[in-house]
Formats: sequence, structure tokens, C-alpha cells
Amino acid sequence: MDSSLLGTPACRFIIGAQHYTAQRCLVIAEIGTGHGNDRTRGRELVSAAIEAGADCVKFQHVYADEIIHRNTGLVPLPGGDIPLYARFGQLSCGPDFLAEMKTAAESLGGLFLCTPFGLRSARELRAMGVSAFKVASPELNHLPLLAELAGYGQPTILSSGVSRLGDIEAALEIFRVDQADQATAARPIALLHCVTAYPAPAEDYNLRLLPHLAGLFGIPVGVSDHSLDPILVPALASLCGAVIVEKHICLSRRDAGLDDPIALEPANFASLVQQLRRQASQTPETTLAELVDRYGQAAVTACLGDGRKRLAPSEAANYRRTNRSIHATRAIRRGEALTEENLVVLRTEKVLRPGLEPRLLPKLIGRLAARDLPDGEGVEWADVGAPVA
Repeated sequence: MDSSLLGTPACRFIIGAQHYTAQRCLVIAEIGTGHGNDRTRGRELVSAAIEAGADCVKFQHVYADEIIHRNTGLVPLPGGDIPLYARFGQLSCGPDFLAEMKTAAESLGGLFLCTPFGLRSARELRAMGVSAFKVASPELNHLPLLAELAGYGQPTILSSGVSRLGDIEAALEIFRVDQADQATAARPIALLHCVTAYPAPAEDYNLRLLPHLAGLFGIPVGVSDHSLDPILVPALASLCGAVIVEKHICLSRRDAGLDDPIALEPANFASLVQQLRRQASQTPETTLAELVDRYGQAAVTACLGDGRKRLAPSEAANYRRTNRSIHATRAIRRGEALTEENLVVLRTEKVLRPGLEPRLLPKLIGRLAARDLPDGEGVEWADVGAPVA
């Protein structure tokens, strides 16, 4: 296999005072909600991540009603089917908790990154002094949230799981990414290739896509890895020019966190970091040969893929369901006006019907409901009638 076919994007990503490149990538330990709303556990996770070599720890600022409807029902996750609205309610930790985690990370020399899911959580993070943001894959089409974050002018990382090329283009347009910029410029926006499946099969990652995305959009790229192995996807992503590698961390895969069954325990996370730092000092040919020797030619070739952007087989069924769409916040009667109070942009998941894309929300406001809409249901064009007289 010719390693020169992999490609090495030249973009740099700045976060804090550091510049990250494909030779010295930013390693993010995704803690998410694995702290279980326990401050001691949160600090233990921060310490474990930094000791394992992570540059950055990432949390999630969760308010259930910013993410899903209360009628969402059971959602399949790594630990089984979960009543996710209720669980999110239990995991809403508030800005004071996150401020403490930010202090803990920074006191150990690490960066703090957090994912908001709506305008309230975004504004609270900004008020806390958070200086970098991460957008989760399902929120890539949450245009009101993206517009809010774009207005902050802070480094922002966008995950692109369960997305098509047009979804990525629309999201980056919100941030007014100037594709005429030099490819070597340091950019405040980065794009993570991701597969929205838990766990994600390594053969679905199609990592040859990374240099194509970097070249097409002129921004740094990376990978958010949900596969179970600590090395294969991150190491090959780095060979393909990843400037950022994100992986979940836990204290034990037997713990009760939503993502703990697919996360890396600290020792394995340290192995990941050591692999990335070691291969930065050797030739791509040497690294590729080592990976082929360890995993086999077939596994490496499958993980690299063909570089064409498409939904991965393991995530295709999630498209339009884990993404955002327009839903009714309550029961809406036929003939009632559609307003910002009775419509909302949420993830759909498995039970409710997907609605129209969030970009269409302004076109619905001020029109009449053409038929009764149940509480939480996705809004289709057939539900939308004439403008209010």
C-alpha cells in the first residue's frame, strides 16, 4: 500500500495558545456525562485523562428539553435501551459543576472543551468564560445553535457523523468559512469525521475521506472515534492528516455512564496517546507497516476506505432521526397558528416522526396548522397550511 495516497492536510487549528497540526494533533478525552453528576468522579476523570496524555477534556452541558422531546421514549445506547429524556434530566449538572471541572482541567495544564445543545447551554458556557466549543454530530443541522456559536468568534469543532456533504456545507456556511484562505492558515473552525454508531465498526470509518474534506473546505480535520479499539482508527486518521483525535474516556467500561461501554479506560487511553506521539516521529511508511503487521492488511484497507463521502452502513438508519428536525412542543389543533412557542428543533430518535429540516423553521412561523399535530410529533409539509390572515 502506498502511504503517499493517504495525504496530509496542511491546516493548523488553534485552541488556547497552542497550534495543532497533523504532526502534533490535539487529543481530546471525551468525558461527556460519564461523571454521573458527581463532582468527585468528574475530577477523577479529568485527572485520569490528563495523566493519560490528553491535551483536552470535553464535557457536555445537558438540558433534556434542548435535545429531545419528553415523549421520545426508549433510545438504544451502548448500555441498552434508555429512557433518555429522564436520564438527561438526571445528568443536567448546571454551569457551577462545569465551572469546577474547567478549573480542575486548567489547574492540571489541560484545555477545557464543552458541548452545548441549545441556546441556553451555549450562553451559560460563554458566561462561564469557556473559550472553545464542540458541536455534536446530531446538532450539525441545528442552525440556530450554530448561528449563536458563530457569533462568539471562538474556536469551534464540528462533528459530522450521520451527515451528508450538503449538511456539512450548510453548517460551515453559518460560520462564513472563507474557502479562498490559504490552506496553511490557522483556522478557528475544525471538522471531525465521525460515525454515529455505538460502537462504530472500524471498517466504516473511510478515513481516506479526511484529506478530501480538508482540501474541499480549507479547514483542519480530525476524527471522533466511537470504535472499540484504542489504536487503529486514531493512528490511521493521523496518517490521513487528522489534526484532532477525540475518543471517549472512562474509569471502567463496567461503569454506568451512557458511553462507558465504548470508552477507553485510562491505560488504553494512554496507549492511544503514546501511539500518536510515537508515530509523529517516524515515517508514514513505517507506521503503516506496523499497523498492517498488527491488524492485518484487510482491516487496514477496510478502515481507510475509498474516500467518498456517504453515510456509513452502521449509521445510515439514524439519518433524519438523530439529526435535528422541527417538532411540536405540545398538541397543536388544526387552524392554530404555528409559532416559536409551539415549534422546536429537536432530535427525533426512534419513536416520534421526523419533521422538516431546521432551516425551514422561519418559513413555518406565522402559518396555520393544516391538521391536528400530536404533542412531540415531527412537522411535515402536509401539516402546514395557509399564512395567518
